[in-house]
Formats: sequence, C-alpha cells, structure tokens
Amino acid sequence: MTPGISRRARVLAAAVGTGVLVPLVAAAAPAAAATPAVTCTSAKAGLAEKLKKDITAALATRKGTVAVGLHDRSTNTTCTLRASSAYDSASVVKVTVLATLLWDAKKTNRYLTDRENTLAKAMITKSDNAATSTLWKQLGMTKIKGFLAAAGMTQTKPGADGYWGLTQITVTDEQKLLKLITGKNTVLSDNSRAYILKLMSQVVSSQRWGTPYGVPAGVTVAVKNGWLQRSTNGWRVHSIGAFKGGGHDYTMTVLTHGNSTMDYGIATIQAVAKVIHRDLAAS
Repeated sequence: MTPGISRRARVLAAAVGTGVLVPLVAAAAPAAAATPAVTCTSAKAGLAEKLKKDITAALATRKGTVAVGLHDRSTNTTCTLRASSAYDSASVVKVTVLATLLWDAKKTNRYLTDRENTLAKAMITKSDNAATSTLWKQLGMTKIKGFLAAAGMTQTKPGADGYWGLTQITVTDEQKLLKLITGKNTVLSDNSRAYILKLMSQVVSSQRWGTPYGVPAGVTVAVKNGWLQRSTNGWRVHSIGAFKGGGHDYTMTVLTHGNSTMDYGIATIQAVAKVIHRDLAAS
C-alpha cells in the first residue's frame, strides 16, 4: 500500500489508467460541441420566431458548416448563425476589393480610370480572377487594411502573398459591408454605393444563384457569390446579397464549407434563402 494515498484515490487512479472513466468523458463531449442555434430578433411580432424555426428546419438535413446573417431595415429584423466563424472568402472578397478601390479614390477626390472601371466590371459581373489580382496588387495591403479598419470589419484578415481568395471573412463583417453599400455613411460616397450595387445587379445569369433564390417579384437583387475547393473542408460556397422592395430592405450572407460538391453548397444556401424571402414577404 502506498503511504499517504487513500483506498478511494487508488481505485480512482486505477480506473483512469484502465480507461474506465473514458466513457464518461466521451459522453460529455457532444454537449461541448453542440451545434450553435439560429438567433433572431425583430420589431415585427412573430417574425423572429418564424425565421428562427424555418432557417433551422432548412439546415436540419444539410451537411457541412453553415453561417447565416440577415438584416431587414424595414422591420428591424436580424438573424445570425455562427456570425464570427471564419471562412476562406473565395470570390466574395471581390466586393471588398471594389469598395476599397472606391474608398481610396474618394480620399483623393478622383474618379476611377477607364481601366479601373473595366477591371471592376469584370471582377464583379463575371467574377474575373485576373482582374481581381490586378486590383488587389494595385491597392496593396496597406490600403486594403485601411478600408477594413474604416469599415469596422475587424474580423476580416486579408489573404497573404496575393492569395485574395484565402482572405478570412465572417458573417458579421460581410453584413457590415452590405450595410455600408446599402445605406448612407461616411466611408463610401453615395455614388460609390450606387456603382457597387449596379455591378452586383449585373452579375451574369450563370452566377445569380444563392441568396437571390426565391426572391419575390418586384424586389431588386444585388448579389456576389464565391466558390473554392480545397483539400480540407471540401468546397467553400458563399453568397451575399442585398434586396429591396415589397416593403422590405434587407441584406443576407450565407457562408458554407465542408460541402461535397459546389452544387451541394448552392442547394444549402438556396434552402436558407428561400425561407427568408418567403417569411419576409409574408410579414
């Protein structure tokens, strides 16, 4: 018998050594890793509860990791899921690149050059990667970080070594960006905001999937999507959008990764978008 150690302590030590307590530890693990819940608030009676229920149901059978952001100015409605989780941006960052370009031009009170306009249009409407790389390099990290600071996008981390598609983004920051684009502020001029929305409304038809899915007739749509496959977390598929009409003025961000295919990610985003458009239209 080891001096100074009680029989109970020895039994406990032996149990740990033989793995008897391991099932207890394992049983506790799922609680720690519980799936975060959708949270919604609204000034409109019953709307928050309906959105929470319907978004949760839309995601119930979907695999992968999904983050959601919604804000409707008209009913002061907000919904979030994994708002601060970081995702590789893929092409969604292109809206940030354009906003940075316009923010920087405003500081020196200049218009974009013809070349910059051509690059910007290709970058947003066709998701042209070469145009994005050109503008990313032109701006440089100092200006990009300067815009992020001015916009309050503190959770966004620009991709290093020219890899703009690996910029880390969150729902919180993408919703901040959409708020700047769709409402008067001191960061972006009214002309800049109109220009961004115009290009996002001219995205080619093959890239107009995602958050616009199920949008009611008569509601204007501005969208930018992103998609990227990597060896870890499968496909990243994202969609950000701004919508106005039918008595509503709202922005939506859905970020996903861990998708088996690009189409699977698109279907997940569209399941969420469909119920959001429907619930807002009915409110």
